[in-house]
Amino acid sequence: MNNRLQDIQGFLRTILRASIQPGDIVLDLTAGRGRDTLFLAQQVGGSGRVYAFDVQEVALQQTKILLEEHQVEDRVCLYHWDHGRLLEKVQCPVQAAMFNLGYLPGHSQEITTQAASTLAALEAVLQLLRQGGVIALTVYRGHPGGVEEAAAVEEFLSCLPRRKYSVLRGEYINQALNAPYWILVQKNKGDTE
Repeated sequence: MNNRLQDIQGFLRTILRASIQPGDIVLDLTAGRGRDTLFLAQQVGGSGRVYAFDVQEVALQQTKILLEEHQVEDRVCLYHWDHGRLLEKVQCPVQAAMFNLGYLPGHSQEITTQAASTLAALEAVLQLLRQGGVIALTVYRGHPGGVEEAAAVEEFLSCLPRRKYSVLRGEYINQALNAPYWILVQKNKGDTE
C-alpha cells in the first residue's frame, strides 16, 4: 500500500482496486471534486462505465475538467441529481460504489449530504450490487448534521443480514472525536438468499 494511513480515500481505493475489473459498472454517489470518479474511471477501463452523481453543479464542473485532463470522460455519465433518486438513472448491476458524506471542501457547509437521501441511496445500491461487490463510504461528522447522518447510516448498515453482507468500520483512535472514518460493505459471494 503506497498511501499513508492518514489518507482514508487512498486506503479505500486500495481495497476497491482488488474488486473492480475492466468492463465493470460502478457508482460515485458524491462526485465532489472528481477524484473518486477519476479513480473509478481508470479502474473500469474503456469498456466499463462510471455513473457519478452530485447535487452541486460546481462539483460536476470540477469533475468534468479532471476527467477531461486524464482523457477518461467518455467512460463517465455525470448526473446533476440527488443520489437518493439513483434508481431513476441506473438499473443495471454494479460492482462498486463510493460515497464521501459531508460537504464539498472549499464550498458552502450548508449544502451537505442528508441522512434521508443517503439512506435511500444505500438501499438502491444494495439492490444493484453484484455478489462480491463493494460499497465504500467515507463519513465526515464535523459539520452540522454530520453526526446525525453518521448515526443513521450506521444504524441502517448494522441491521443488514450478516450472511448476505459483511460490514466493516475503521476509524482513528488518536484523533478528534468527530474525525472522519470509513465503512466498507461487501455483498457476500456465497449467499443465495
